[in-house]
Amino acid sequence: MADQIDYIEFPSRDRARSSAFFEAAFGWGITSYGPDYDGLEGAGIDGGIDQAQARVAATMAIIRTDDLDAAEARVRAAGGEITRAQFDFPGGRRFHFREPGGNELAVWVARTE
Repeated sequence: MADQIDYIEFPSRDRARSSAFFEAAFGWGITSYGPDYDGLEGAGIDGGIDQAQARVAATMAIIRTDDLDAAEARVRAAGGEITRAQFDFPGGRRFHFREPGGNELAVWVARTE
């Protein structure tokens, strides 16, 4: 289904320590996607730990959609502010936005190839 939260991202100053914590405390699996990003498995919702310099400052919910351009248009029309323009990542394409109350979220679409 489109337009549902299906991913959560945790910013981290130390990806390896954050990943080790979640693994030890909750038994979640960890999949490394490079030096700055780990995916979480078995957490009840897909998620990741982001150490990249351009990471967001707070935990971020990510909404999956079927049409990224249409979702961006709806976000703008509803008063959202785009904080990071659309970009590609290994699983698809996404953008970040801030809703009027100040929360930053992202919307993504899966790669169709």
